[in-house]
Amino acid sequence: MKLSDISIRNPVFAWMLMFAIILFGIIGFQRLGVSQMPDVDFPVLNISVTLTGASPEVMESTVVDPLEDAVIAIEGVKNMSSSSKTGSANITLEFDLNKNIDVALQEVQTKVAQAQKLLPKDIDPPVITKSNPEDQPIIWLALTYDKDDPVYMMKYAHDILKDKFTTIPGVGEIFFGGYTAPALRIWVKSDELRRRNIAVNDLVDAVTSEHSELPGGSIDQDKKSFNVRTMGEAQSVEEFGNIALAKRAGQIVSDPSQMVRLKQVARVEEGLDEVRRVSRFNEVRALGVGVRKLRGANAVAVAHAVKARLKEIEPELSPGMKVSVNFDSTRFIEQSVHEMNQHLMLAVILTSLVCWIFLGSWSATFNVLLSIPTSIFGAFLGMYFFNFTLNTFTLLGLTLAIGIVVDDAIMVLENIFRYQEQKK
Repeated sequence: MKLSDISIRNPVFAWMLMFAIILFGIIGFQRLGVSQMPDVDFPVLNISVTLTGASPEVMESTVVDPLEDAVIAIEGVKNMSSSSKTGSANITLEFDLNKNIDVALQEVQTKVAQAQKLLPKDIDPPVITKSNPEDQPIIWLALTYDKDDPVYMMKYAHDILKDKFTTIPGVGEIFFGGYTAPALRIWVKSDELRRRNIAVNDLVDAVTSEHSELPGGSIDQDKKSFNVRTMGEAQSVEEFGNIALAKRAGQIVSDPSQMVRLKQVARVEEGLDEVRRVSRFNEVRALGVGVRKLRGANAVAVAHAVKARLKEIEPELSPGMKVSVNFDSTRFIEQSVHEMNQHLMLAVILTSLVCWIFLGSWSATFNVLLSIPTSIFGAFLGMYFFNFTLNTFTLLGLTLAIGIVVDDAIMVLENIFRYQEQKK
């Protein structure tokens, strides 16, 4: 026996079933993740390698070539491309569509680890990432500071502002654009070095050995055990400047009174690392704050939560600081959802009008009208249980389907009105 036969013989049961599908479909619709792109793992991997100071030719010959020779043997590689520039290189691997991207990631990691011995010793560990449109930031914020103190702005963003947004439900990662890490700058006085017969390597060795905290081991007694800690790191610029240079021209200074302090041969100040990227907002130097959402999270809800948190922390910002919304990709998603709701309501109204004109019965029209929300919210219920997201492609399909219904209803109404006028 078919479901249609059961529904015809038991109309009350059919109504209850339709109302249940609509009710749970609405609940599933409210819990669906909303995003701009589908949550799909494309079979594309990217290998990023960094070697500070290396020329593009060196990166290609000593880094890219060994890695390409290692990963090209992986099964399922469809296309491979690479790019080299000063200090960094990228290798992009595209696999067949039937290749499991997680398995491919493990195979690439194994091959890269095997080729590690062929790479230069000073190279940073290669970073392997998957390419996914969902990894793009959904919202960009701009932090500006009217005082000329970029060091404080960078510290405030990294130590305070980042934690404010990381704790928002649905936020996966907070990263910065145009960020430069704070660092101590040592400006060497060449005249003082020559006068005191001190080489630059002596200064570097002193900083490396004196500004470090190494494990001291432990002291064991009969019934007690103590951990030993060596307090070697400087806590301030003044302490850093008091580091003693234990070597002179490569020779160890035996007399402590003859040792020279770092501040006597160099100027130590708190600044930023080498500035290679600068971001601006309204022609003012700013720091970009990008927000990535978790996989499957509601992008619109996360963006609203970020904006609400932004209003909460505005009174807590340091004087002269301001955080503004620079880019919000969820506005397009909200507009798409709004347009879909308008098309849905228009389709229901026009379809009910056409059904009532042709059927001439409100009860029959009501039964037909129930099929529209039952079908739509039933689809939402299935999407929820299968962990799908409501994205622009889904909205486009629903809008087109609803548009077809609306166009058909309008066409029928036009024919009815034309027939009535011809009859007159």
